[in-house]
Amino acid sequence: MTHQTTRRTFLKAATATAAFSIIPQNLARSFAANEKVNMAIVGVAGQGGVNREWLARLGCNIVALCDPDSKSVNDALKAHPDAKTYADFREMLEKQSNIDAVMISGPDHMHYPASLLAMKLGKHVCTEKPLTHSVWEARQLGIAAKKYKVATQHDHESHALDGLRTLVEWVKSGAIGPVREVHIWSDRPIWPQGISKRPPAKPVPPTLNWDLWLGPAPYREYHDGLHPFNWRGYWDFGCGALGDMGCHFWDSAFWALDLFAPSTIEAEQQGNSAETGPNWAIITYQFPARGSLPPCTVKWYDGKKLPARPEELEADRKLPSNGSLFVGDKGKILVNDAVSPRIIPESKMQAFERPKPFIPRVGDHKVDWLNAIKGGPPAGSDFTLFGGPLAEVVLLGNVAIRTGKKLDWDHANLKATNAPEADQYIKREYRKGWEF
Repeated sequence: MTHQTTRRTFLKAATATAAFSIIPQNLARSFAANEKVNMAIVGVAGQGGVNREWLARLGCNIVALCDPDSKSVNDALKAHPDAKTYADFREMLEKQSNIDAVMISGPDHMHYPASLLAMKLGKHVCTEKPLTHSVWEARQLGIAAKKYKVATQHDHESHALDGLRTLVEWVKSGAIGPVREVHIWSDRPIWPQGISKRPPAKPVPPTLNWDLWLGPAPYREYHDGLHPFNWRGYWDFGCGALGDMGCHFWDSAFWALDLFAPSTIEAEQQGNSAETGPNWAIITYQFPARGSLPPCTVKWYDGKKLPARPEELEADRKLPSNGSLFVGDKGKILVNDAVSPRIIPESKMQAFERPKPFIPRVGDHKVDWLNAIKGGPPAGSDFTLFGGPLAEVVLLGNVAIRTGKKLDWDHANLKATNAPEADQYIKREYRKGWEF
């Protein structure tokens, strides 16, 4: 398969060759026009708390709460007193038959097993970013979503916002000509990284089921810097700065430029170790030509690293702490965060004749998913056509960090052809009892 393979032709081939256990399909039920969705929440605190409150405001019945920390569950139960509670999502999905859909938050290493099991049982799934912990897992969820015919959504919510869709329209309409270069940056990590020595073991908090929290990750003793937030920096559980914010900030470039499979990925970094991600990284992805679109270089920066200041930017304006820069043959677009595009300099923005909008506006990312659950079109970042492929590309940067090599990427076979040592980072080994 060449690097010119499209998402559509790849998915057709992948689905034909994927191996899954045979189970009944089309288990998801139909909904009446105003019927509420019965929602289970996996990972109920932190971002999980934001998600469950969001879905409740949208009219979902929160019928199940699942978290290995009983304090988090009991706190969430105050807002949803009729919900049933669990520590293990496997028990929840086995025992509670009235669940229609599952919102999956919690640490990155748990996204794949919870998402896959829910889909196999006919549940619709929305999973926090990054969709998965590894590249291989993202591929598998895309294939599974198509097989089990459920509504899915990768939960990088800016995908639904008008500003991001406006940016995509500008780029696709040729506002700055052919784009050959994109720079994307984040101020993350805002948690400790660059740690080479594992902290000393300490007692597990009495409310935390440590074995369930570890899930498929290798066993280790509990220590500082993990639960409930700083696990993001540890490779066994999180995906570092790139995984945390990459799916947000890569979204517009991935969409506007029809990016799919990079040919090479190379990382500069400082402080990476077997334990945690680096203090900072700059990752360069090379994408080949895609139909009429020229080859494109995309560079990711984190740890407060920034691209060179564009000469078109006025002296009294700064680069945002999180943003992106599209470099076209006829101009540049500067983006604040993921959703506020401006052509630079401002004089050129003022003279710009905006194209008529042609991408549908959906307003709310979770409404987009709920509409898909009730029989509407697929959500904008479904696992198969957009969310899964996006996660694959983003997470390849972590493989480049961890191998320390410029990787030649074979998309069809999920292989770095010049670095067999990358295999362990493309697909992880699962702890006994958590194999998938």
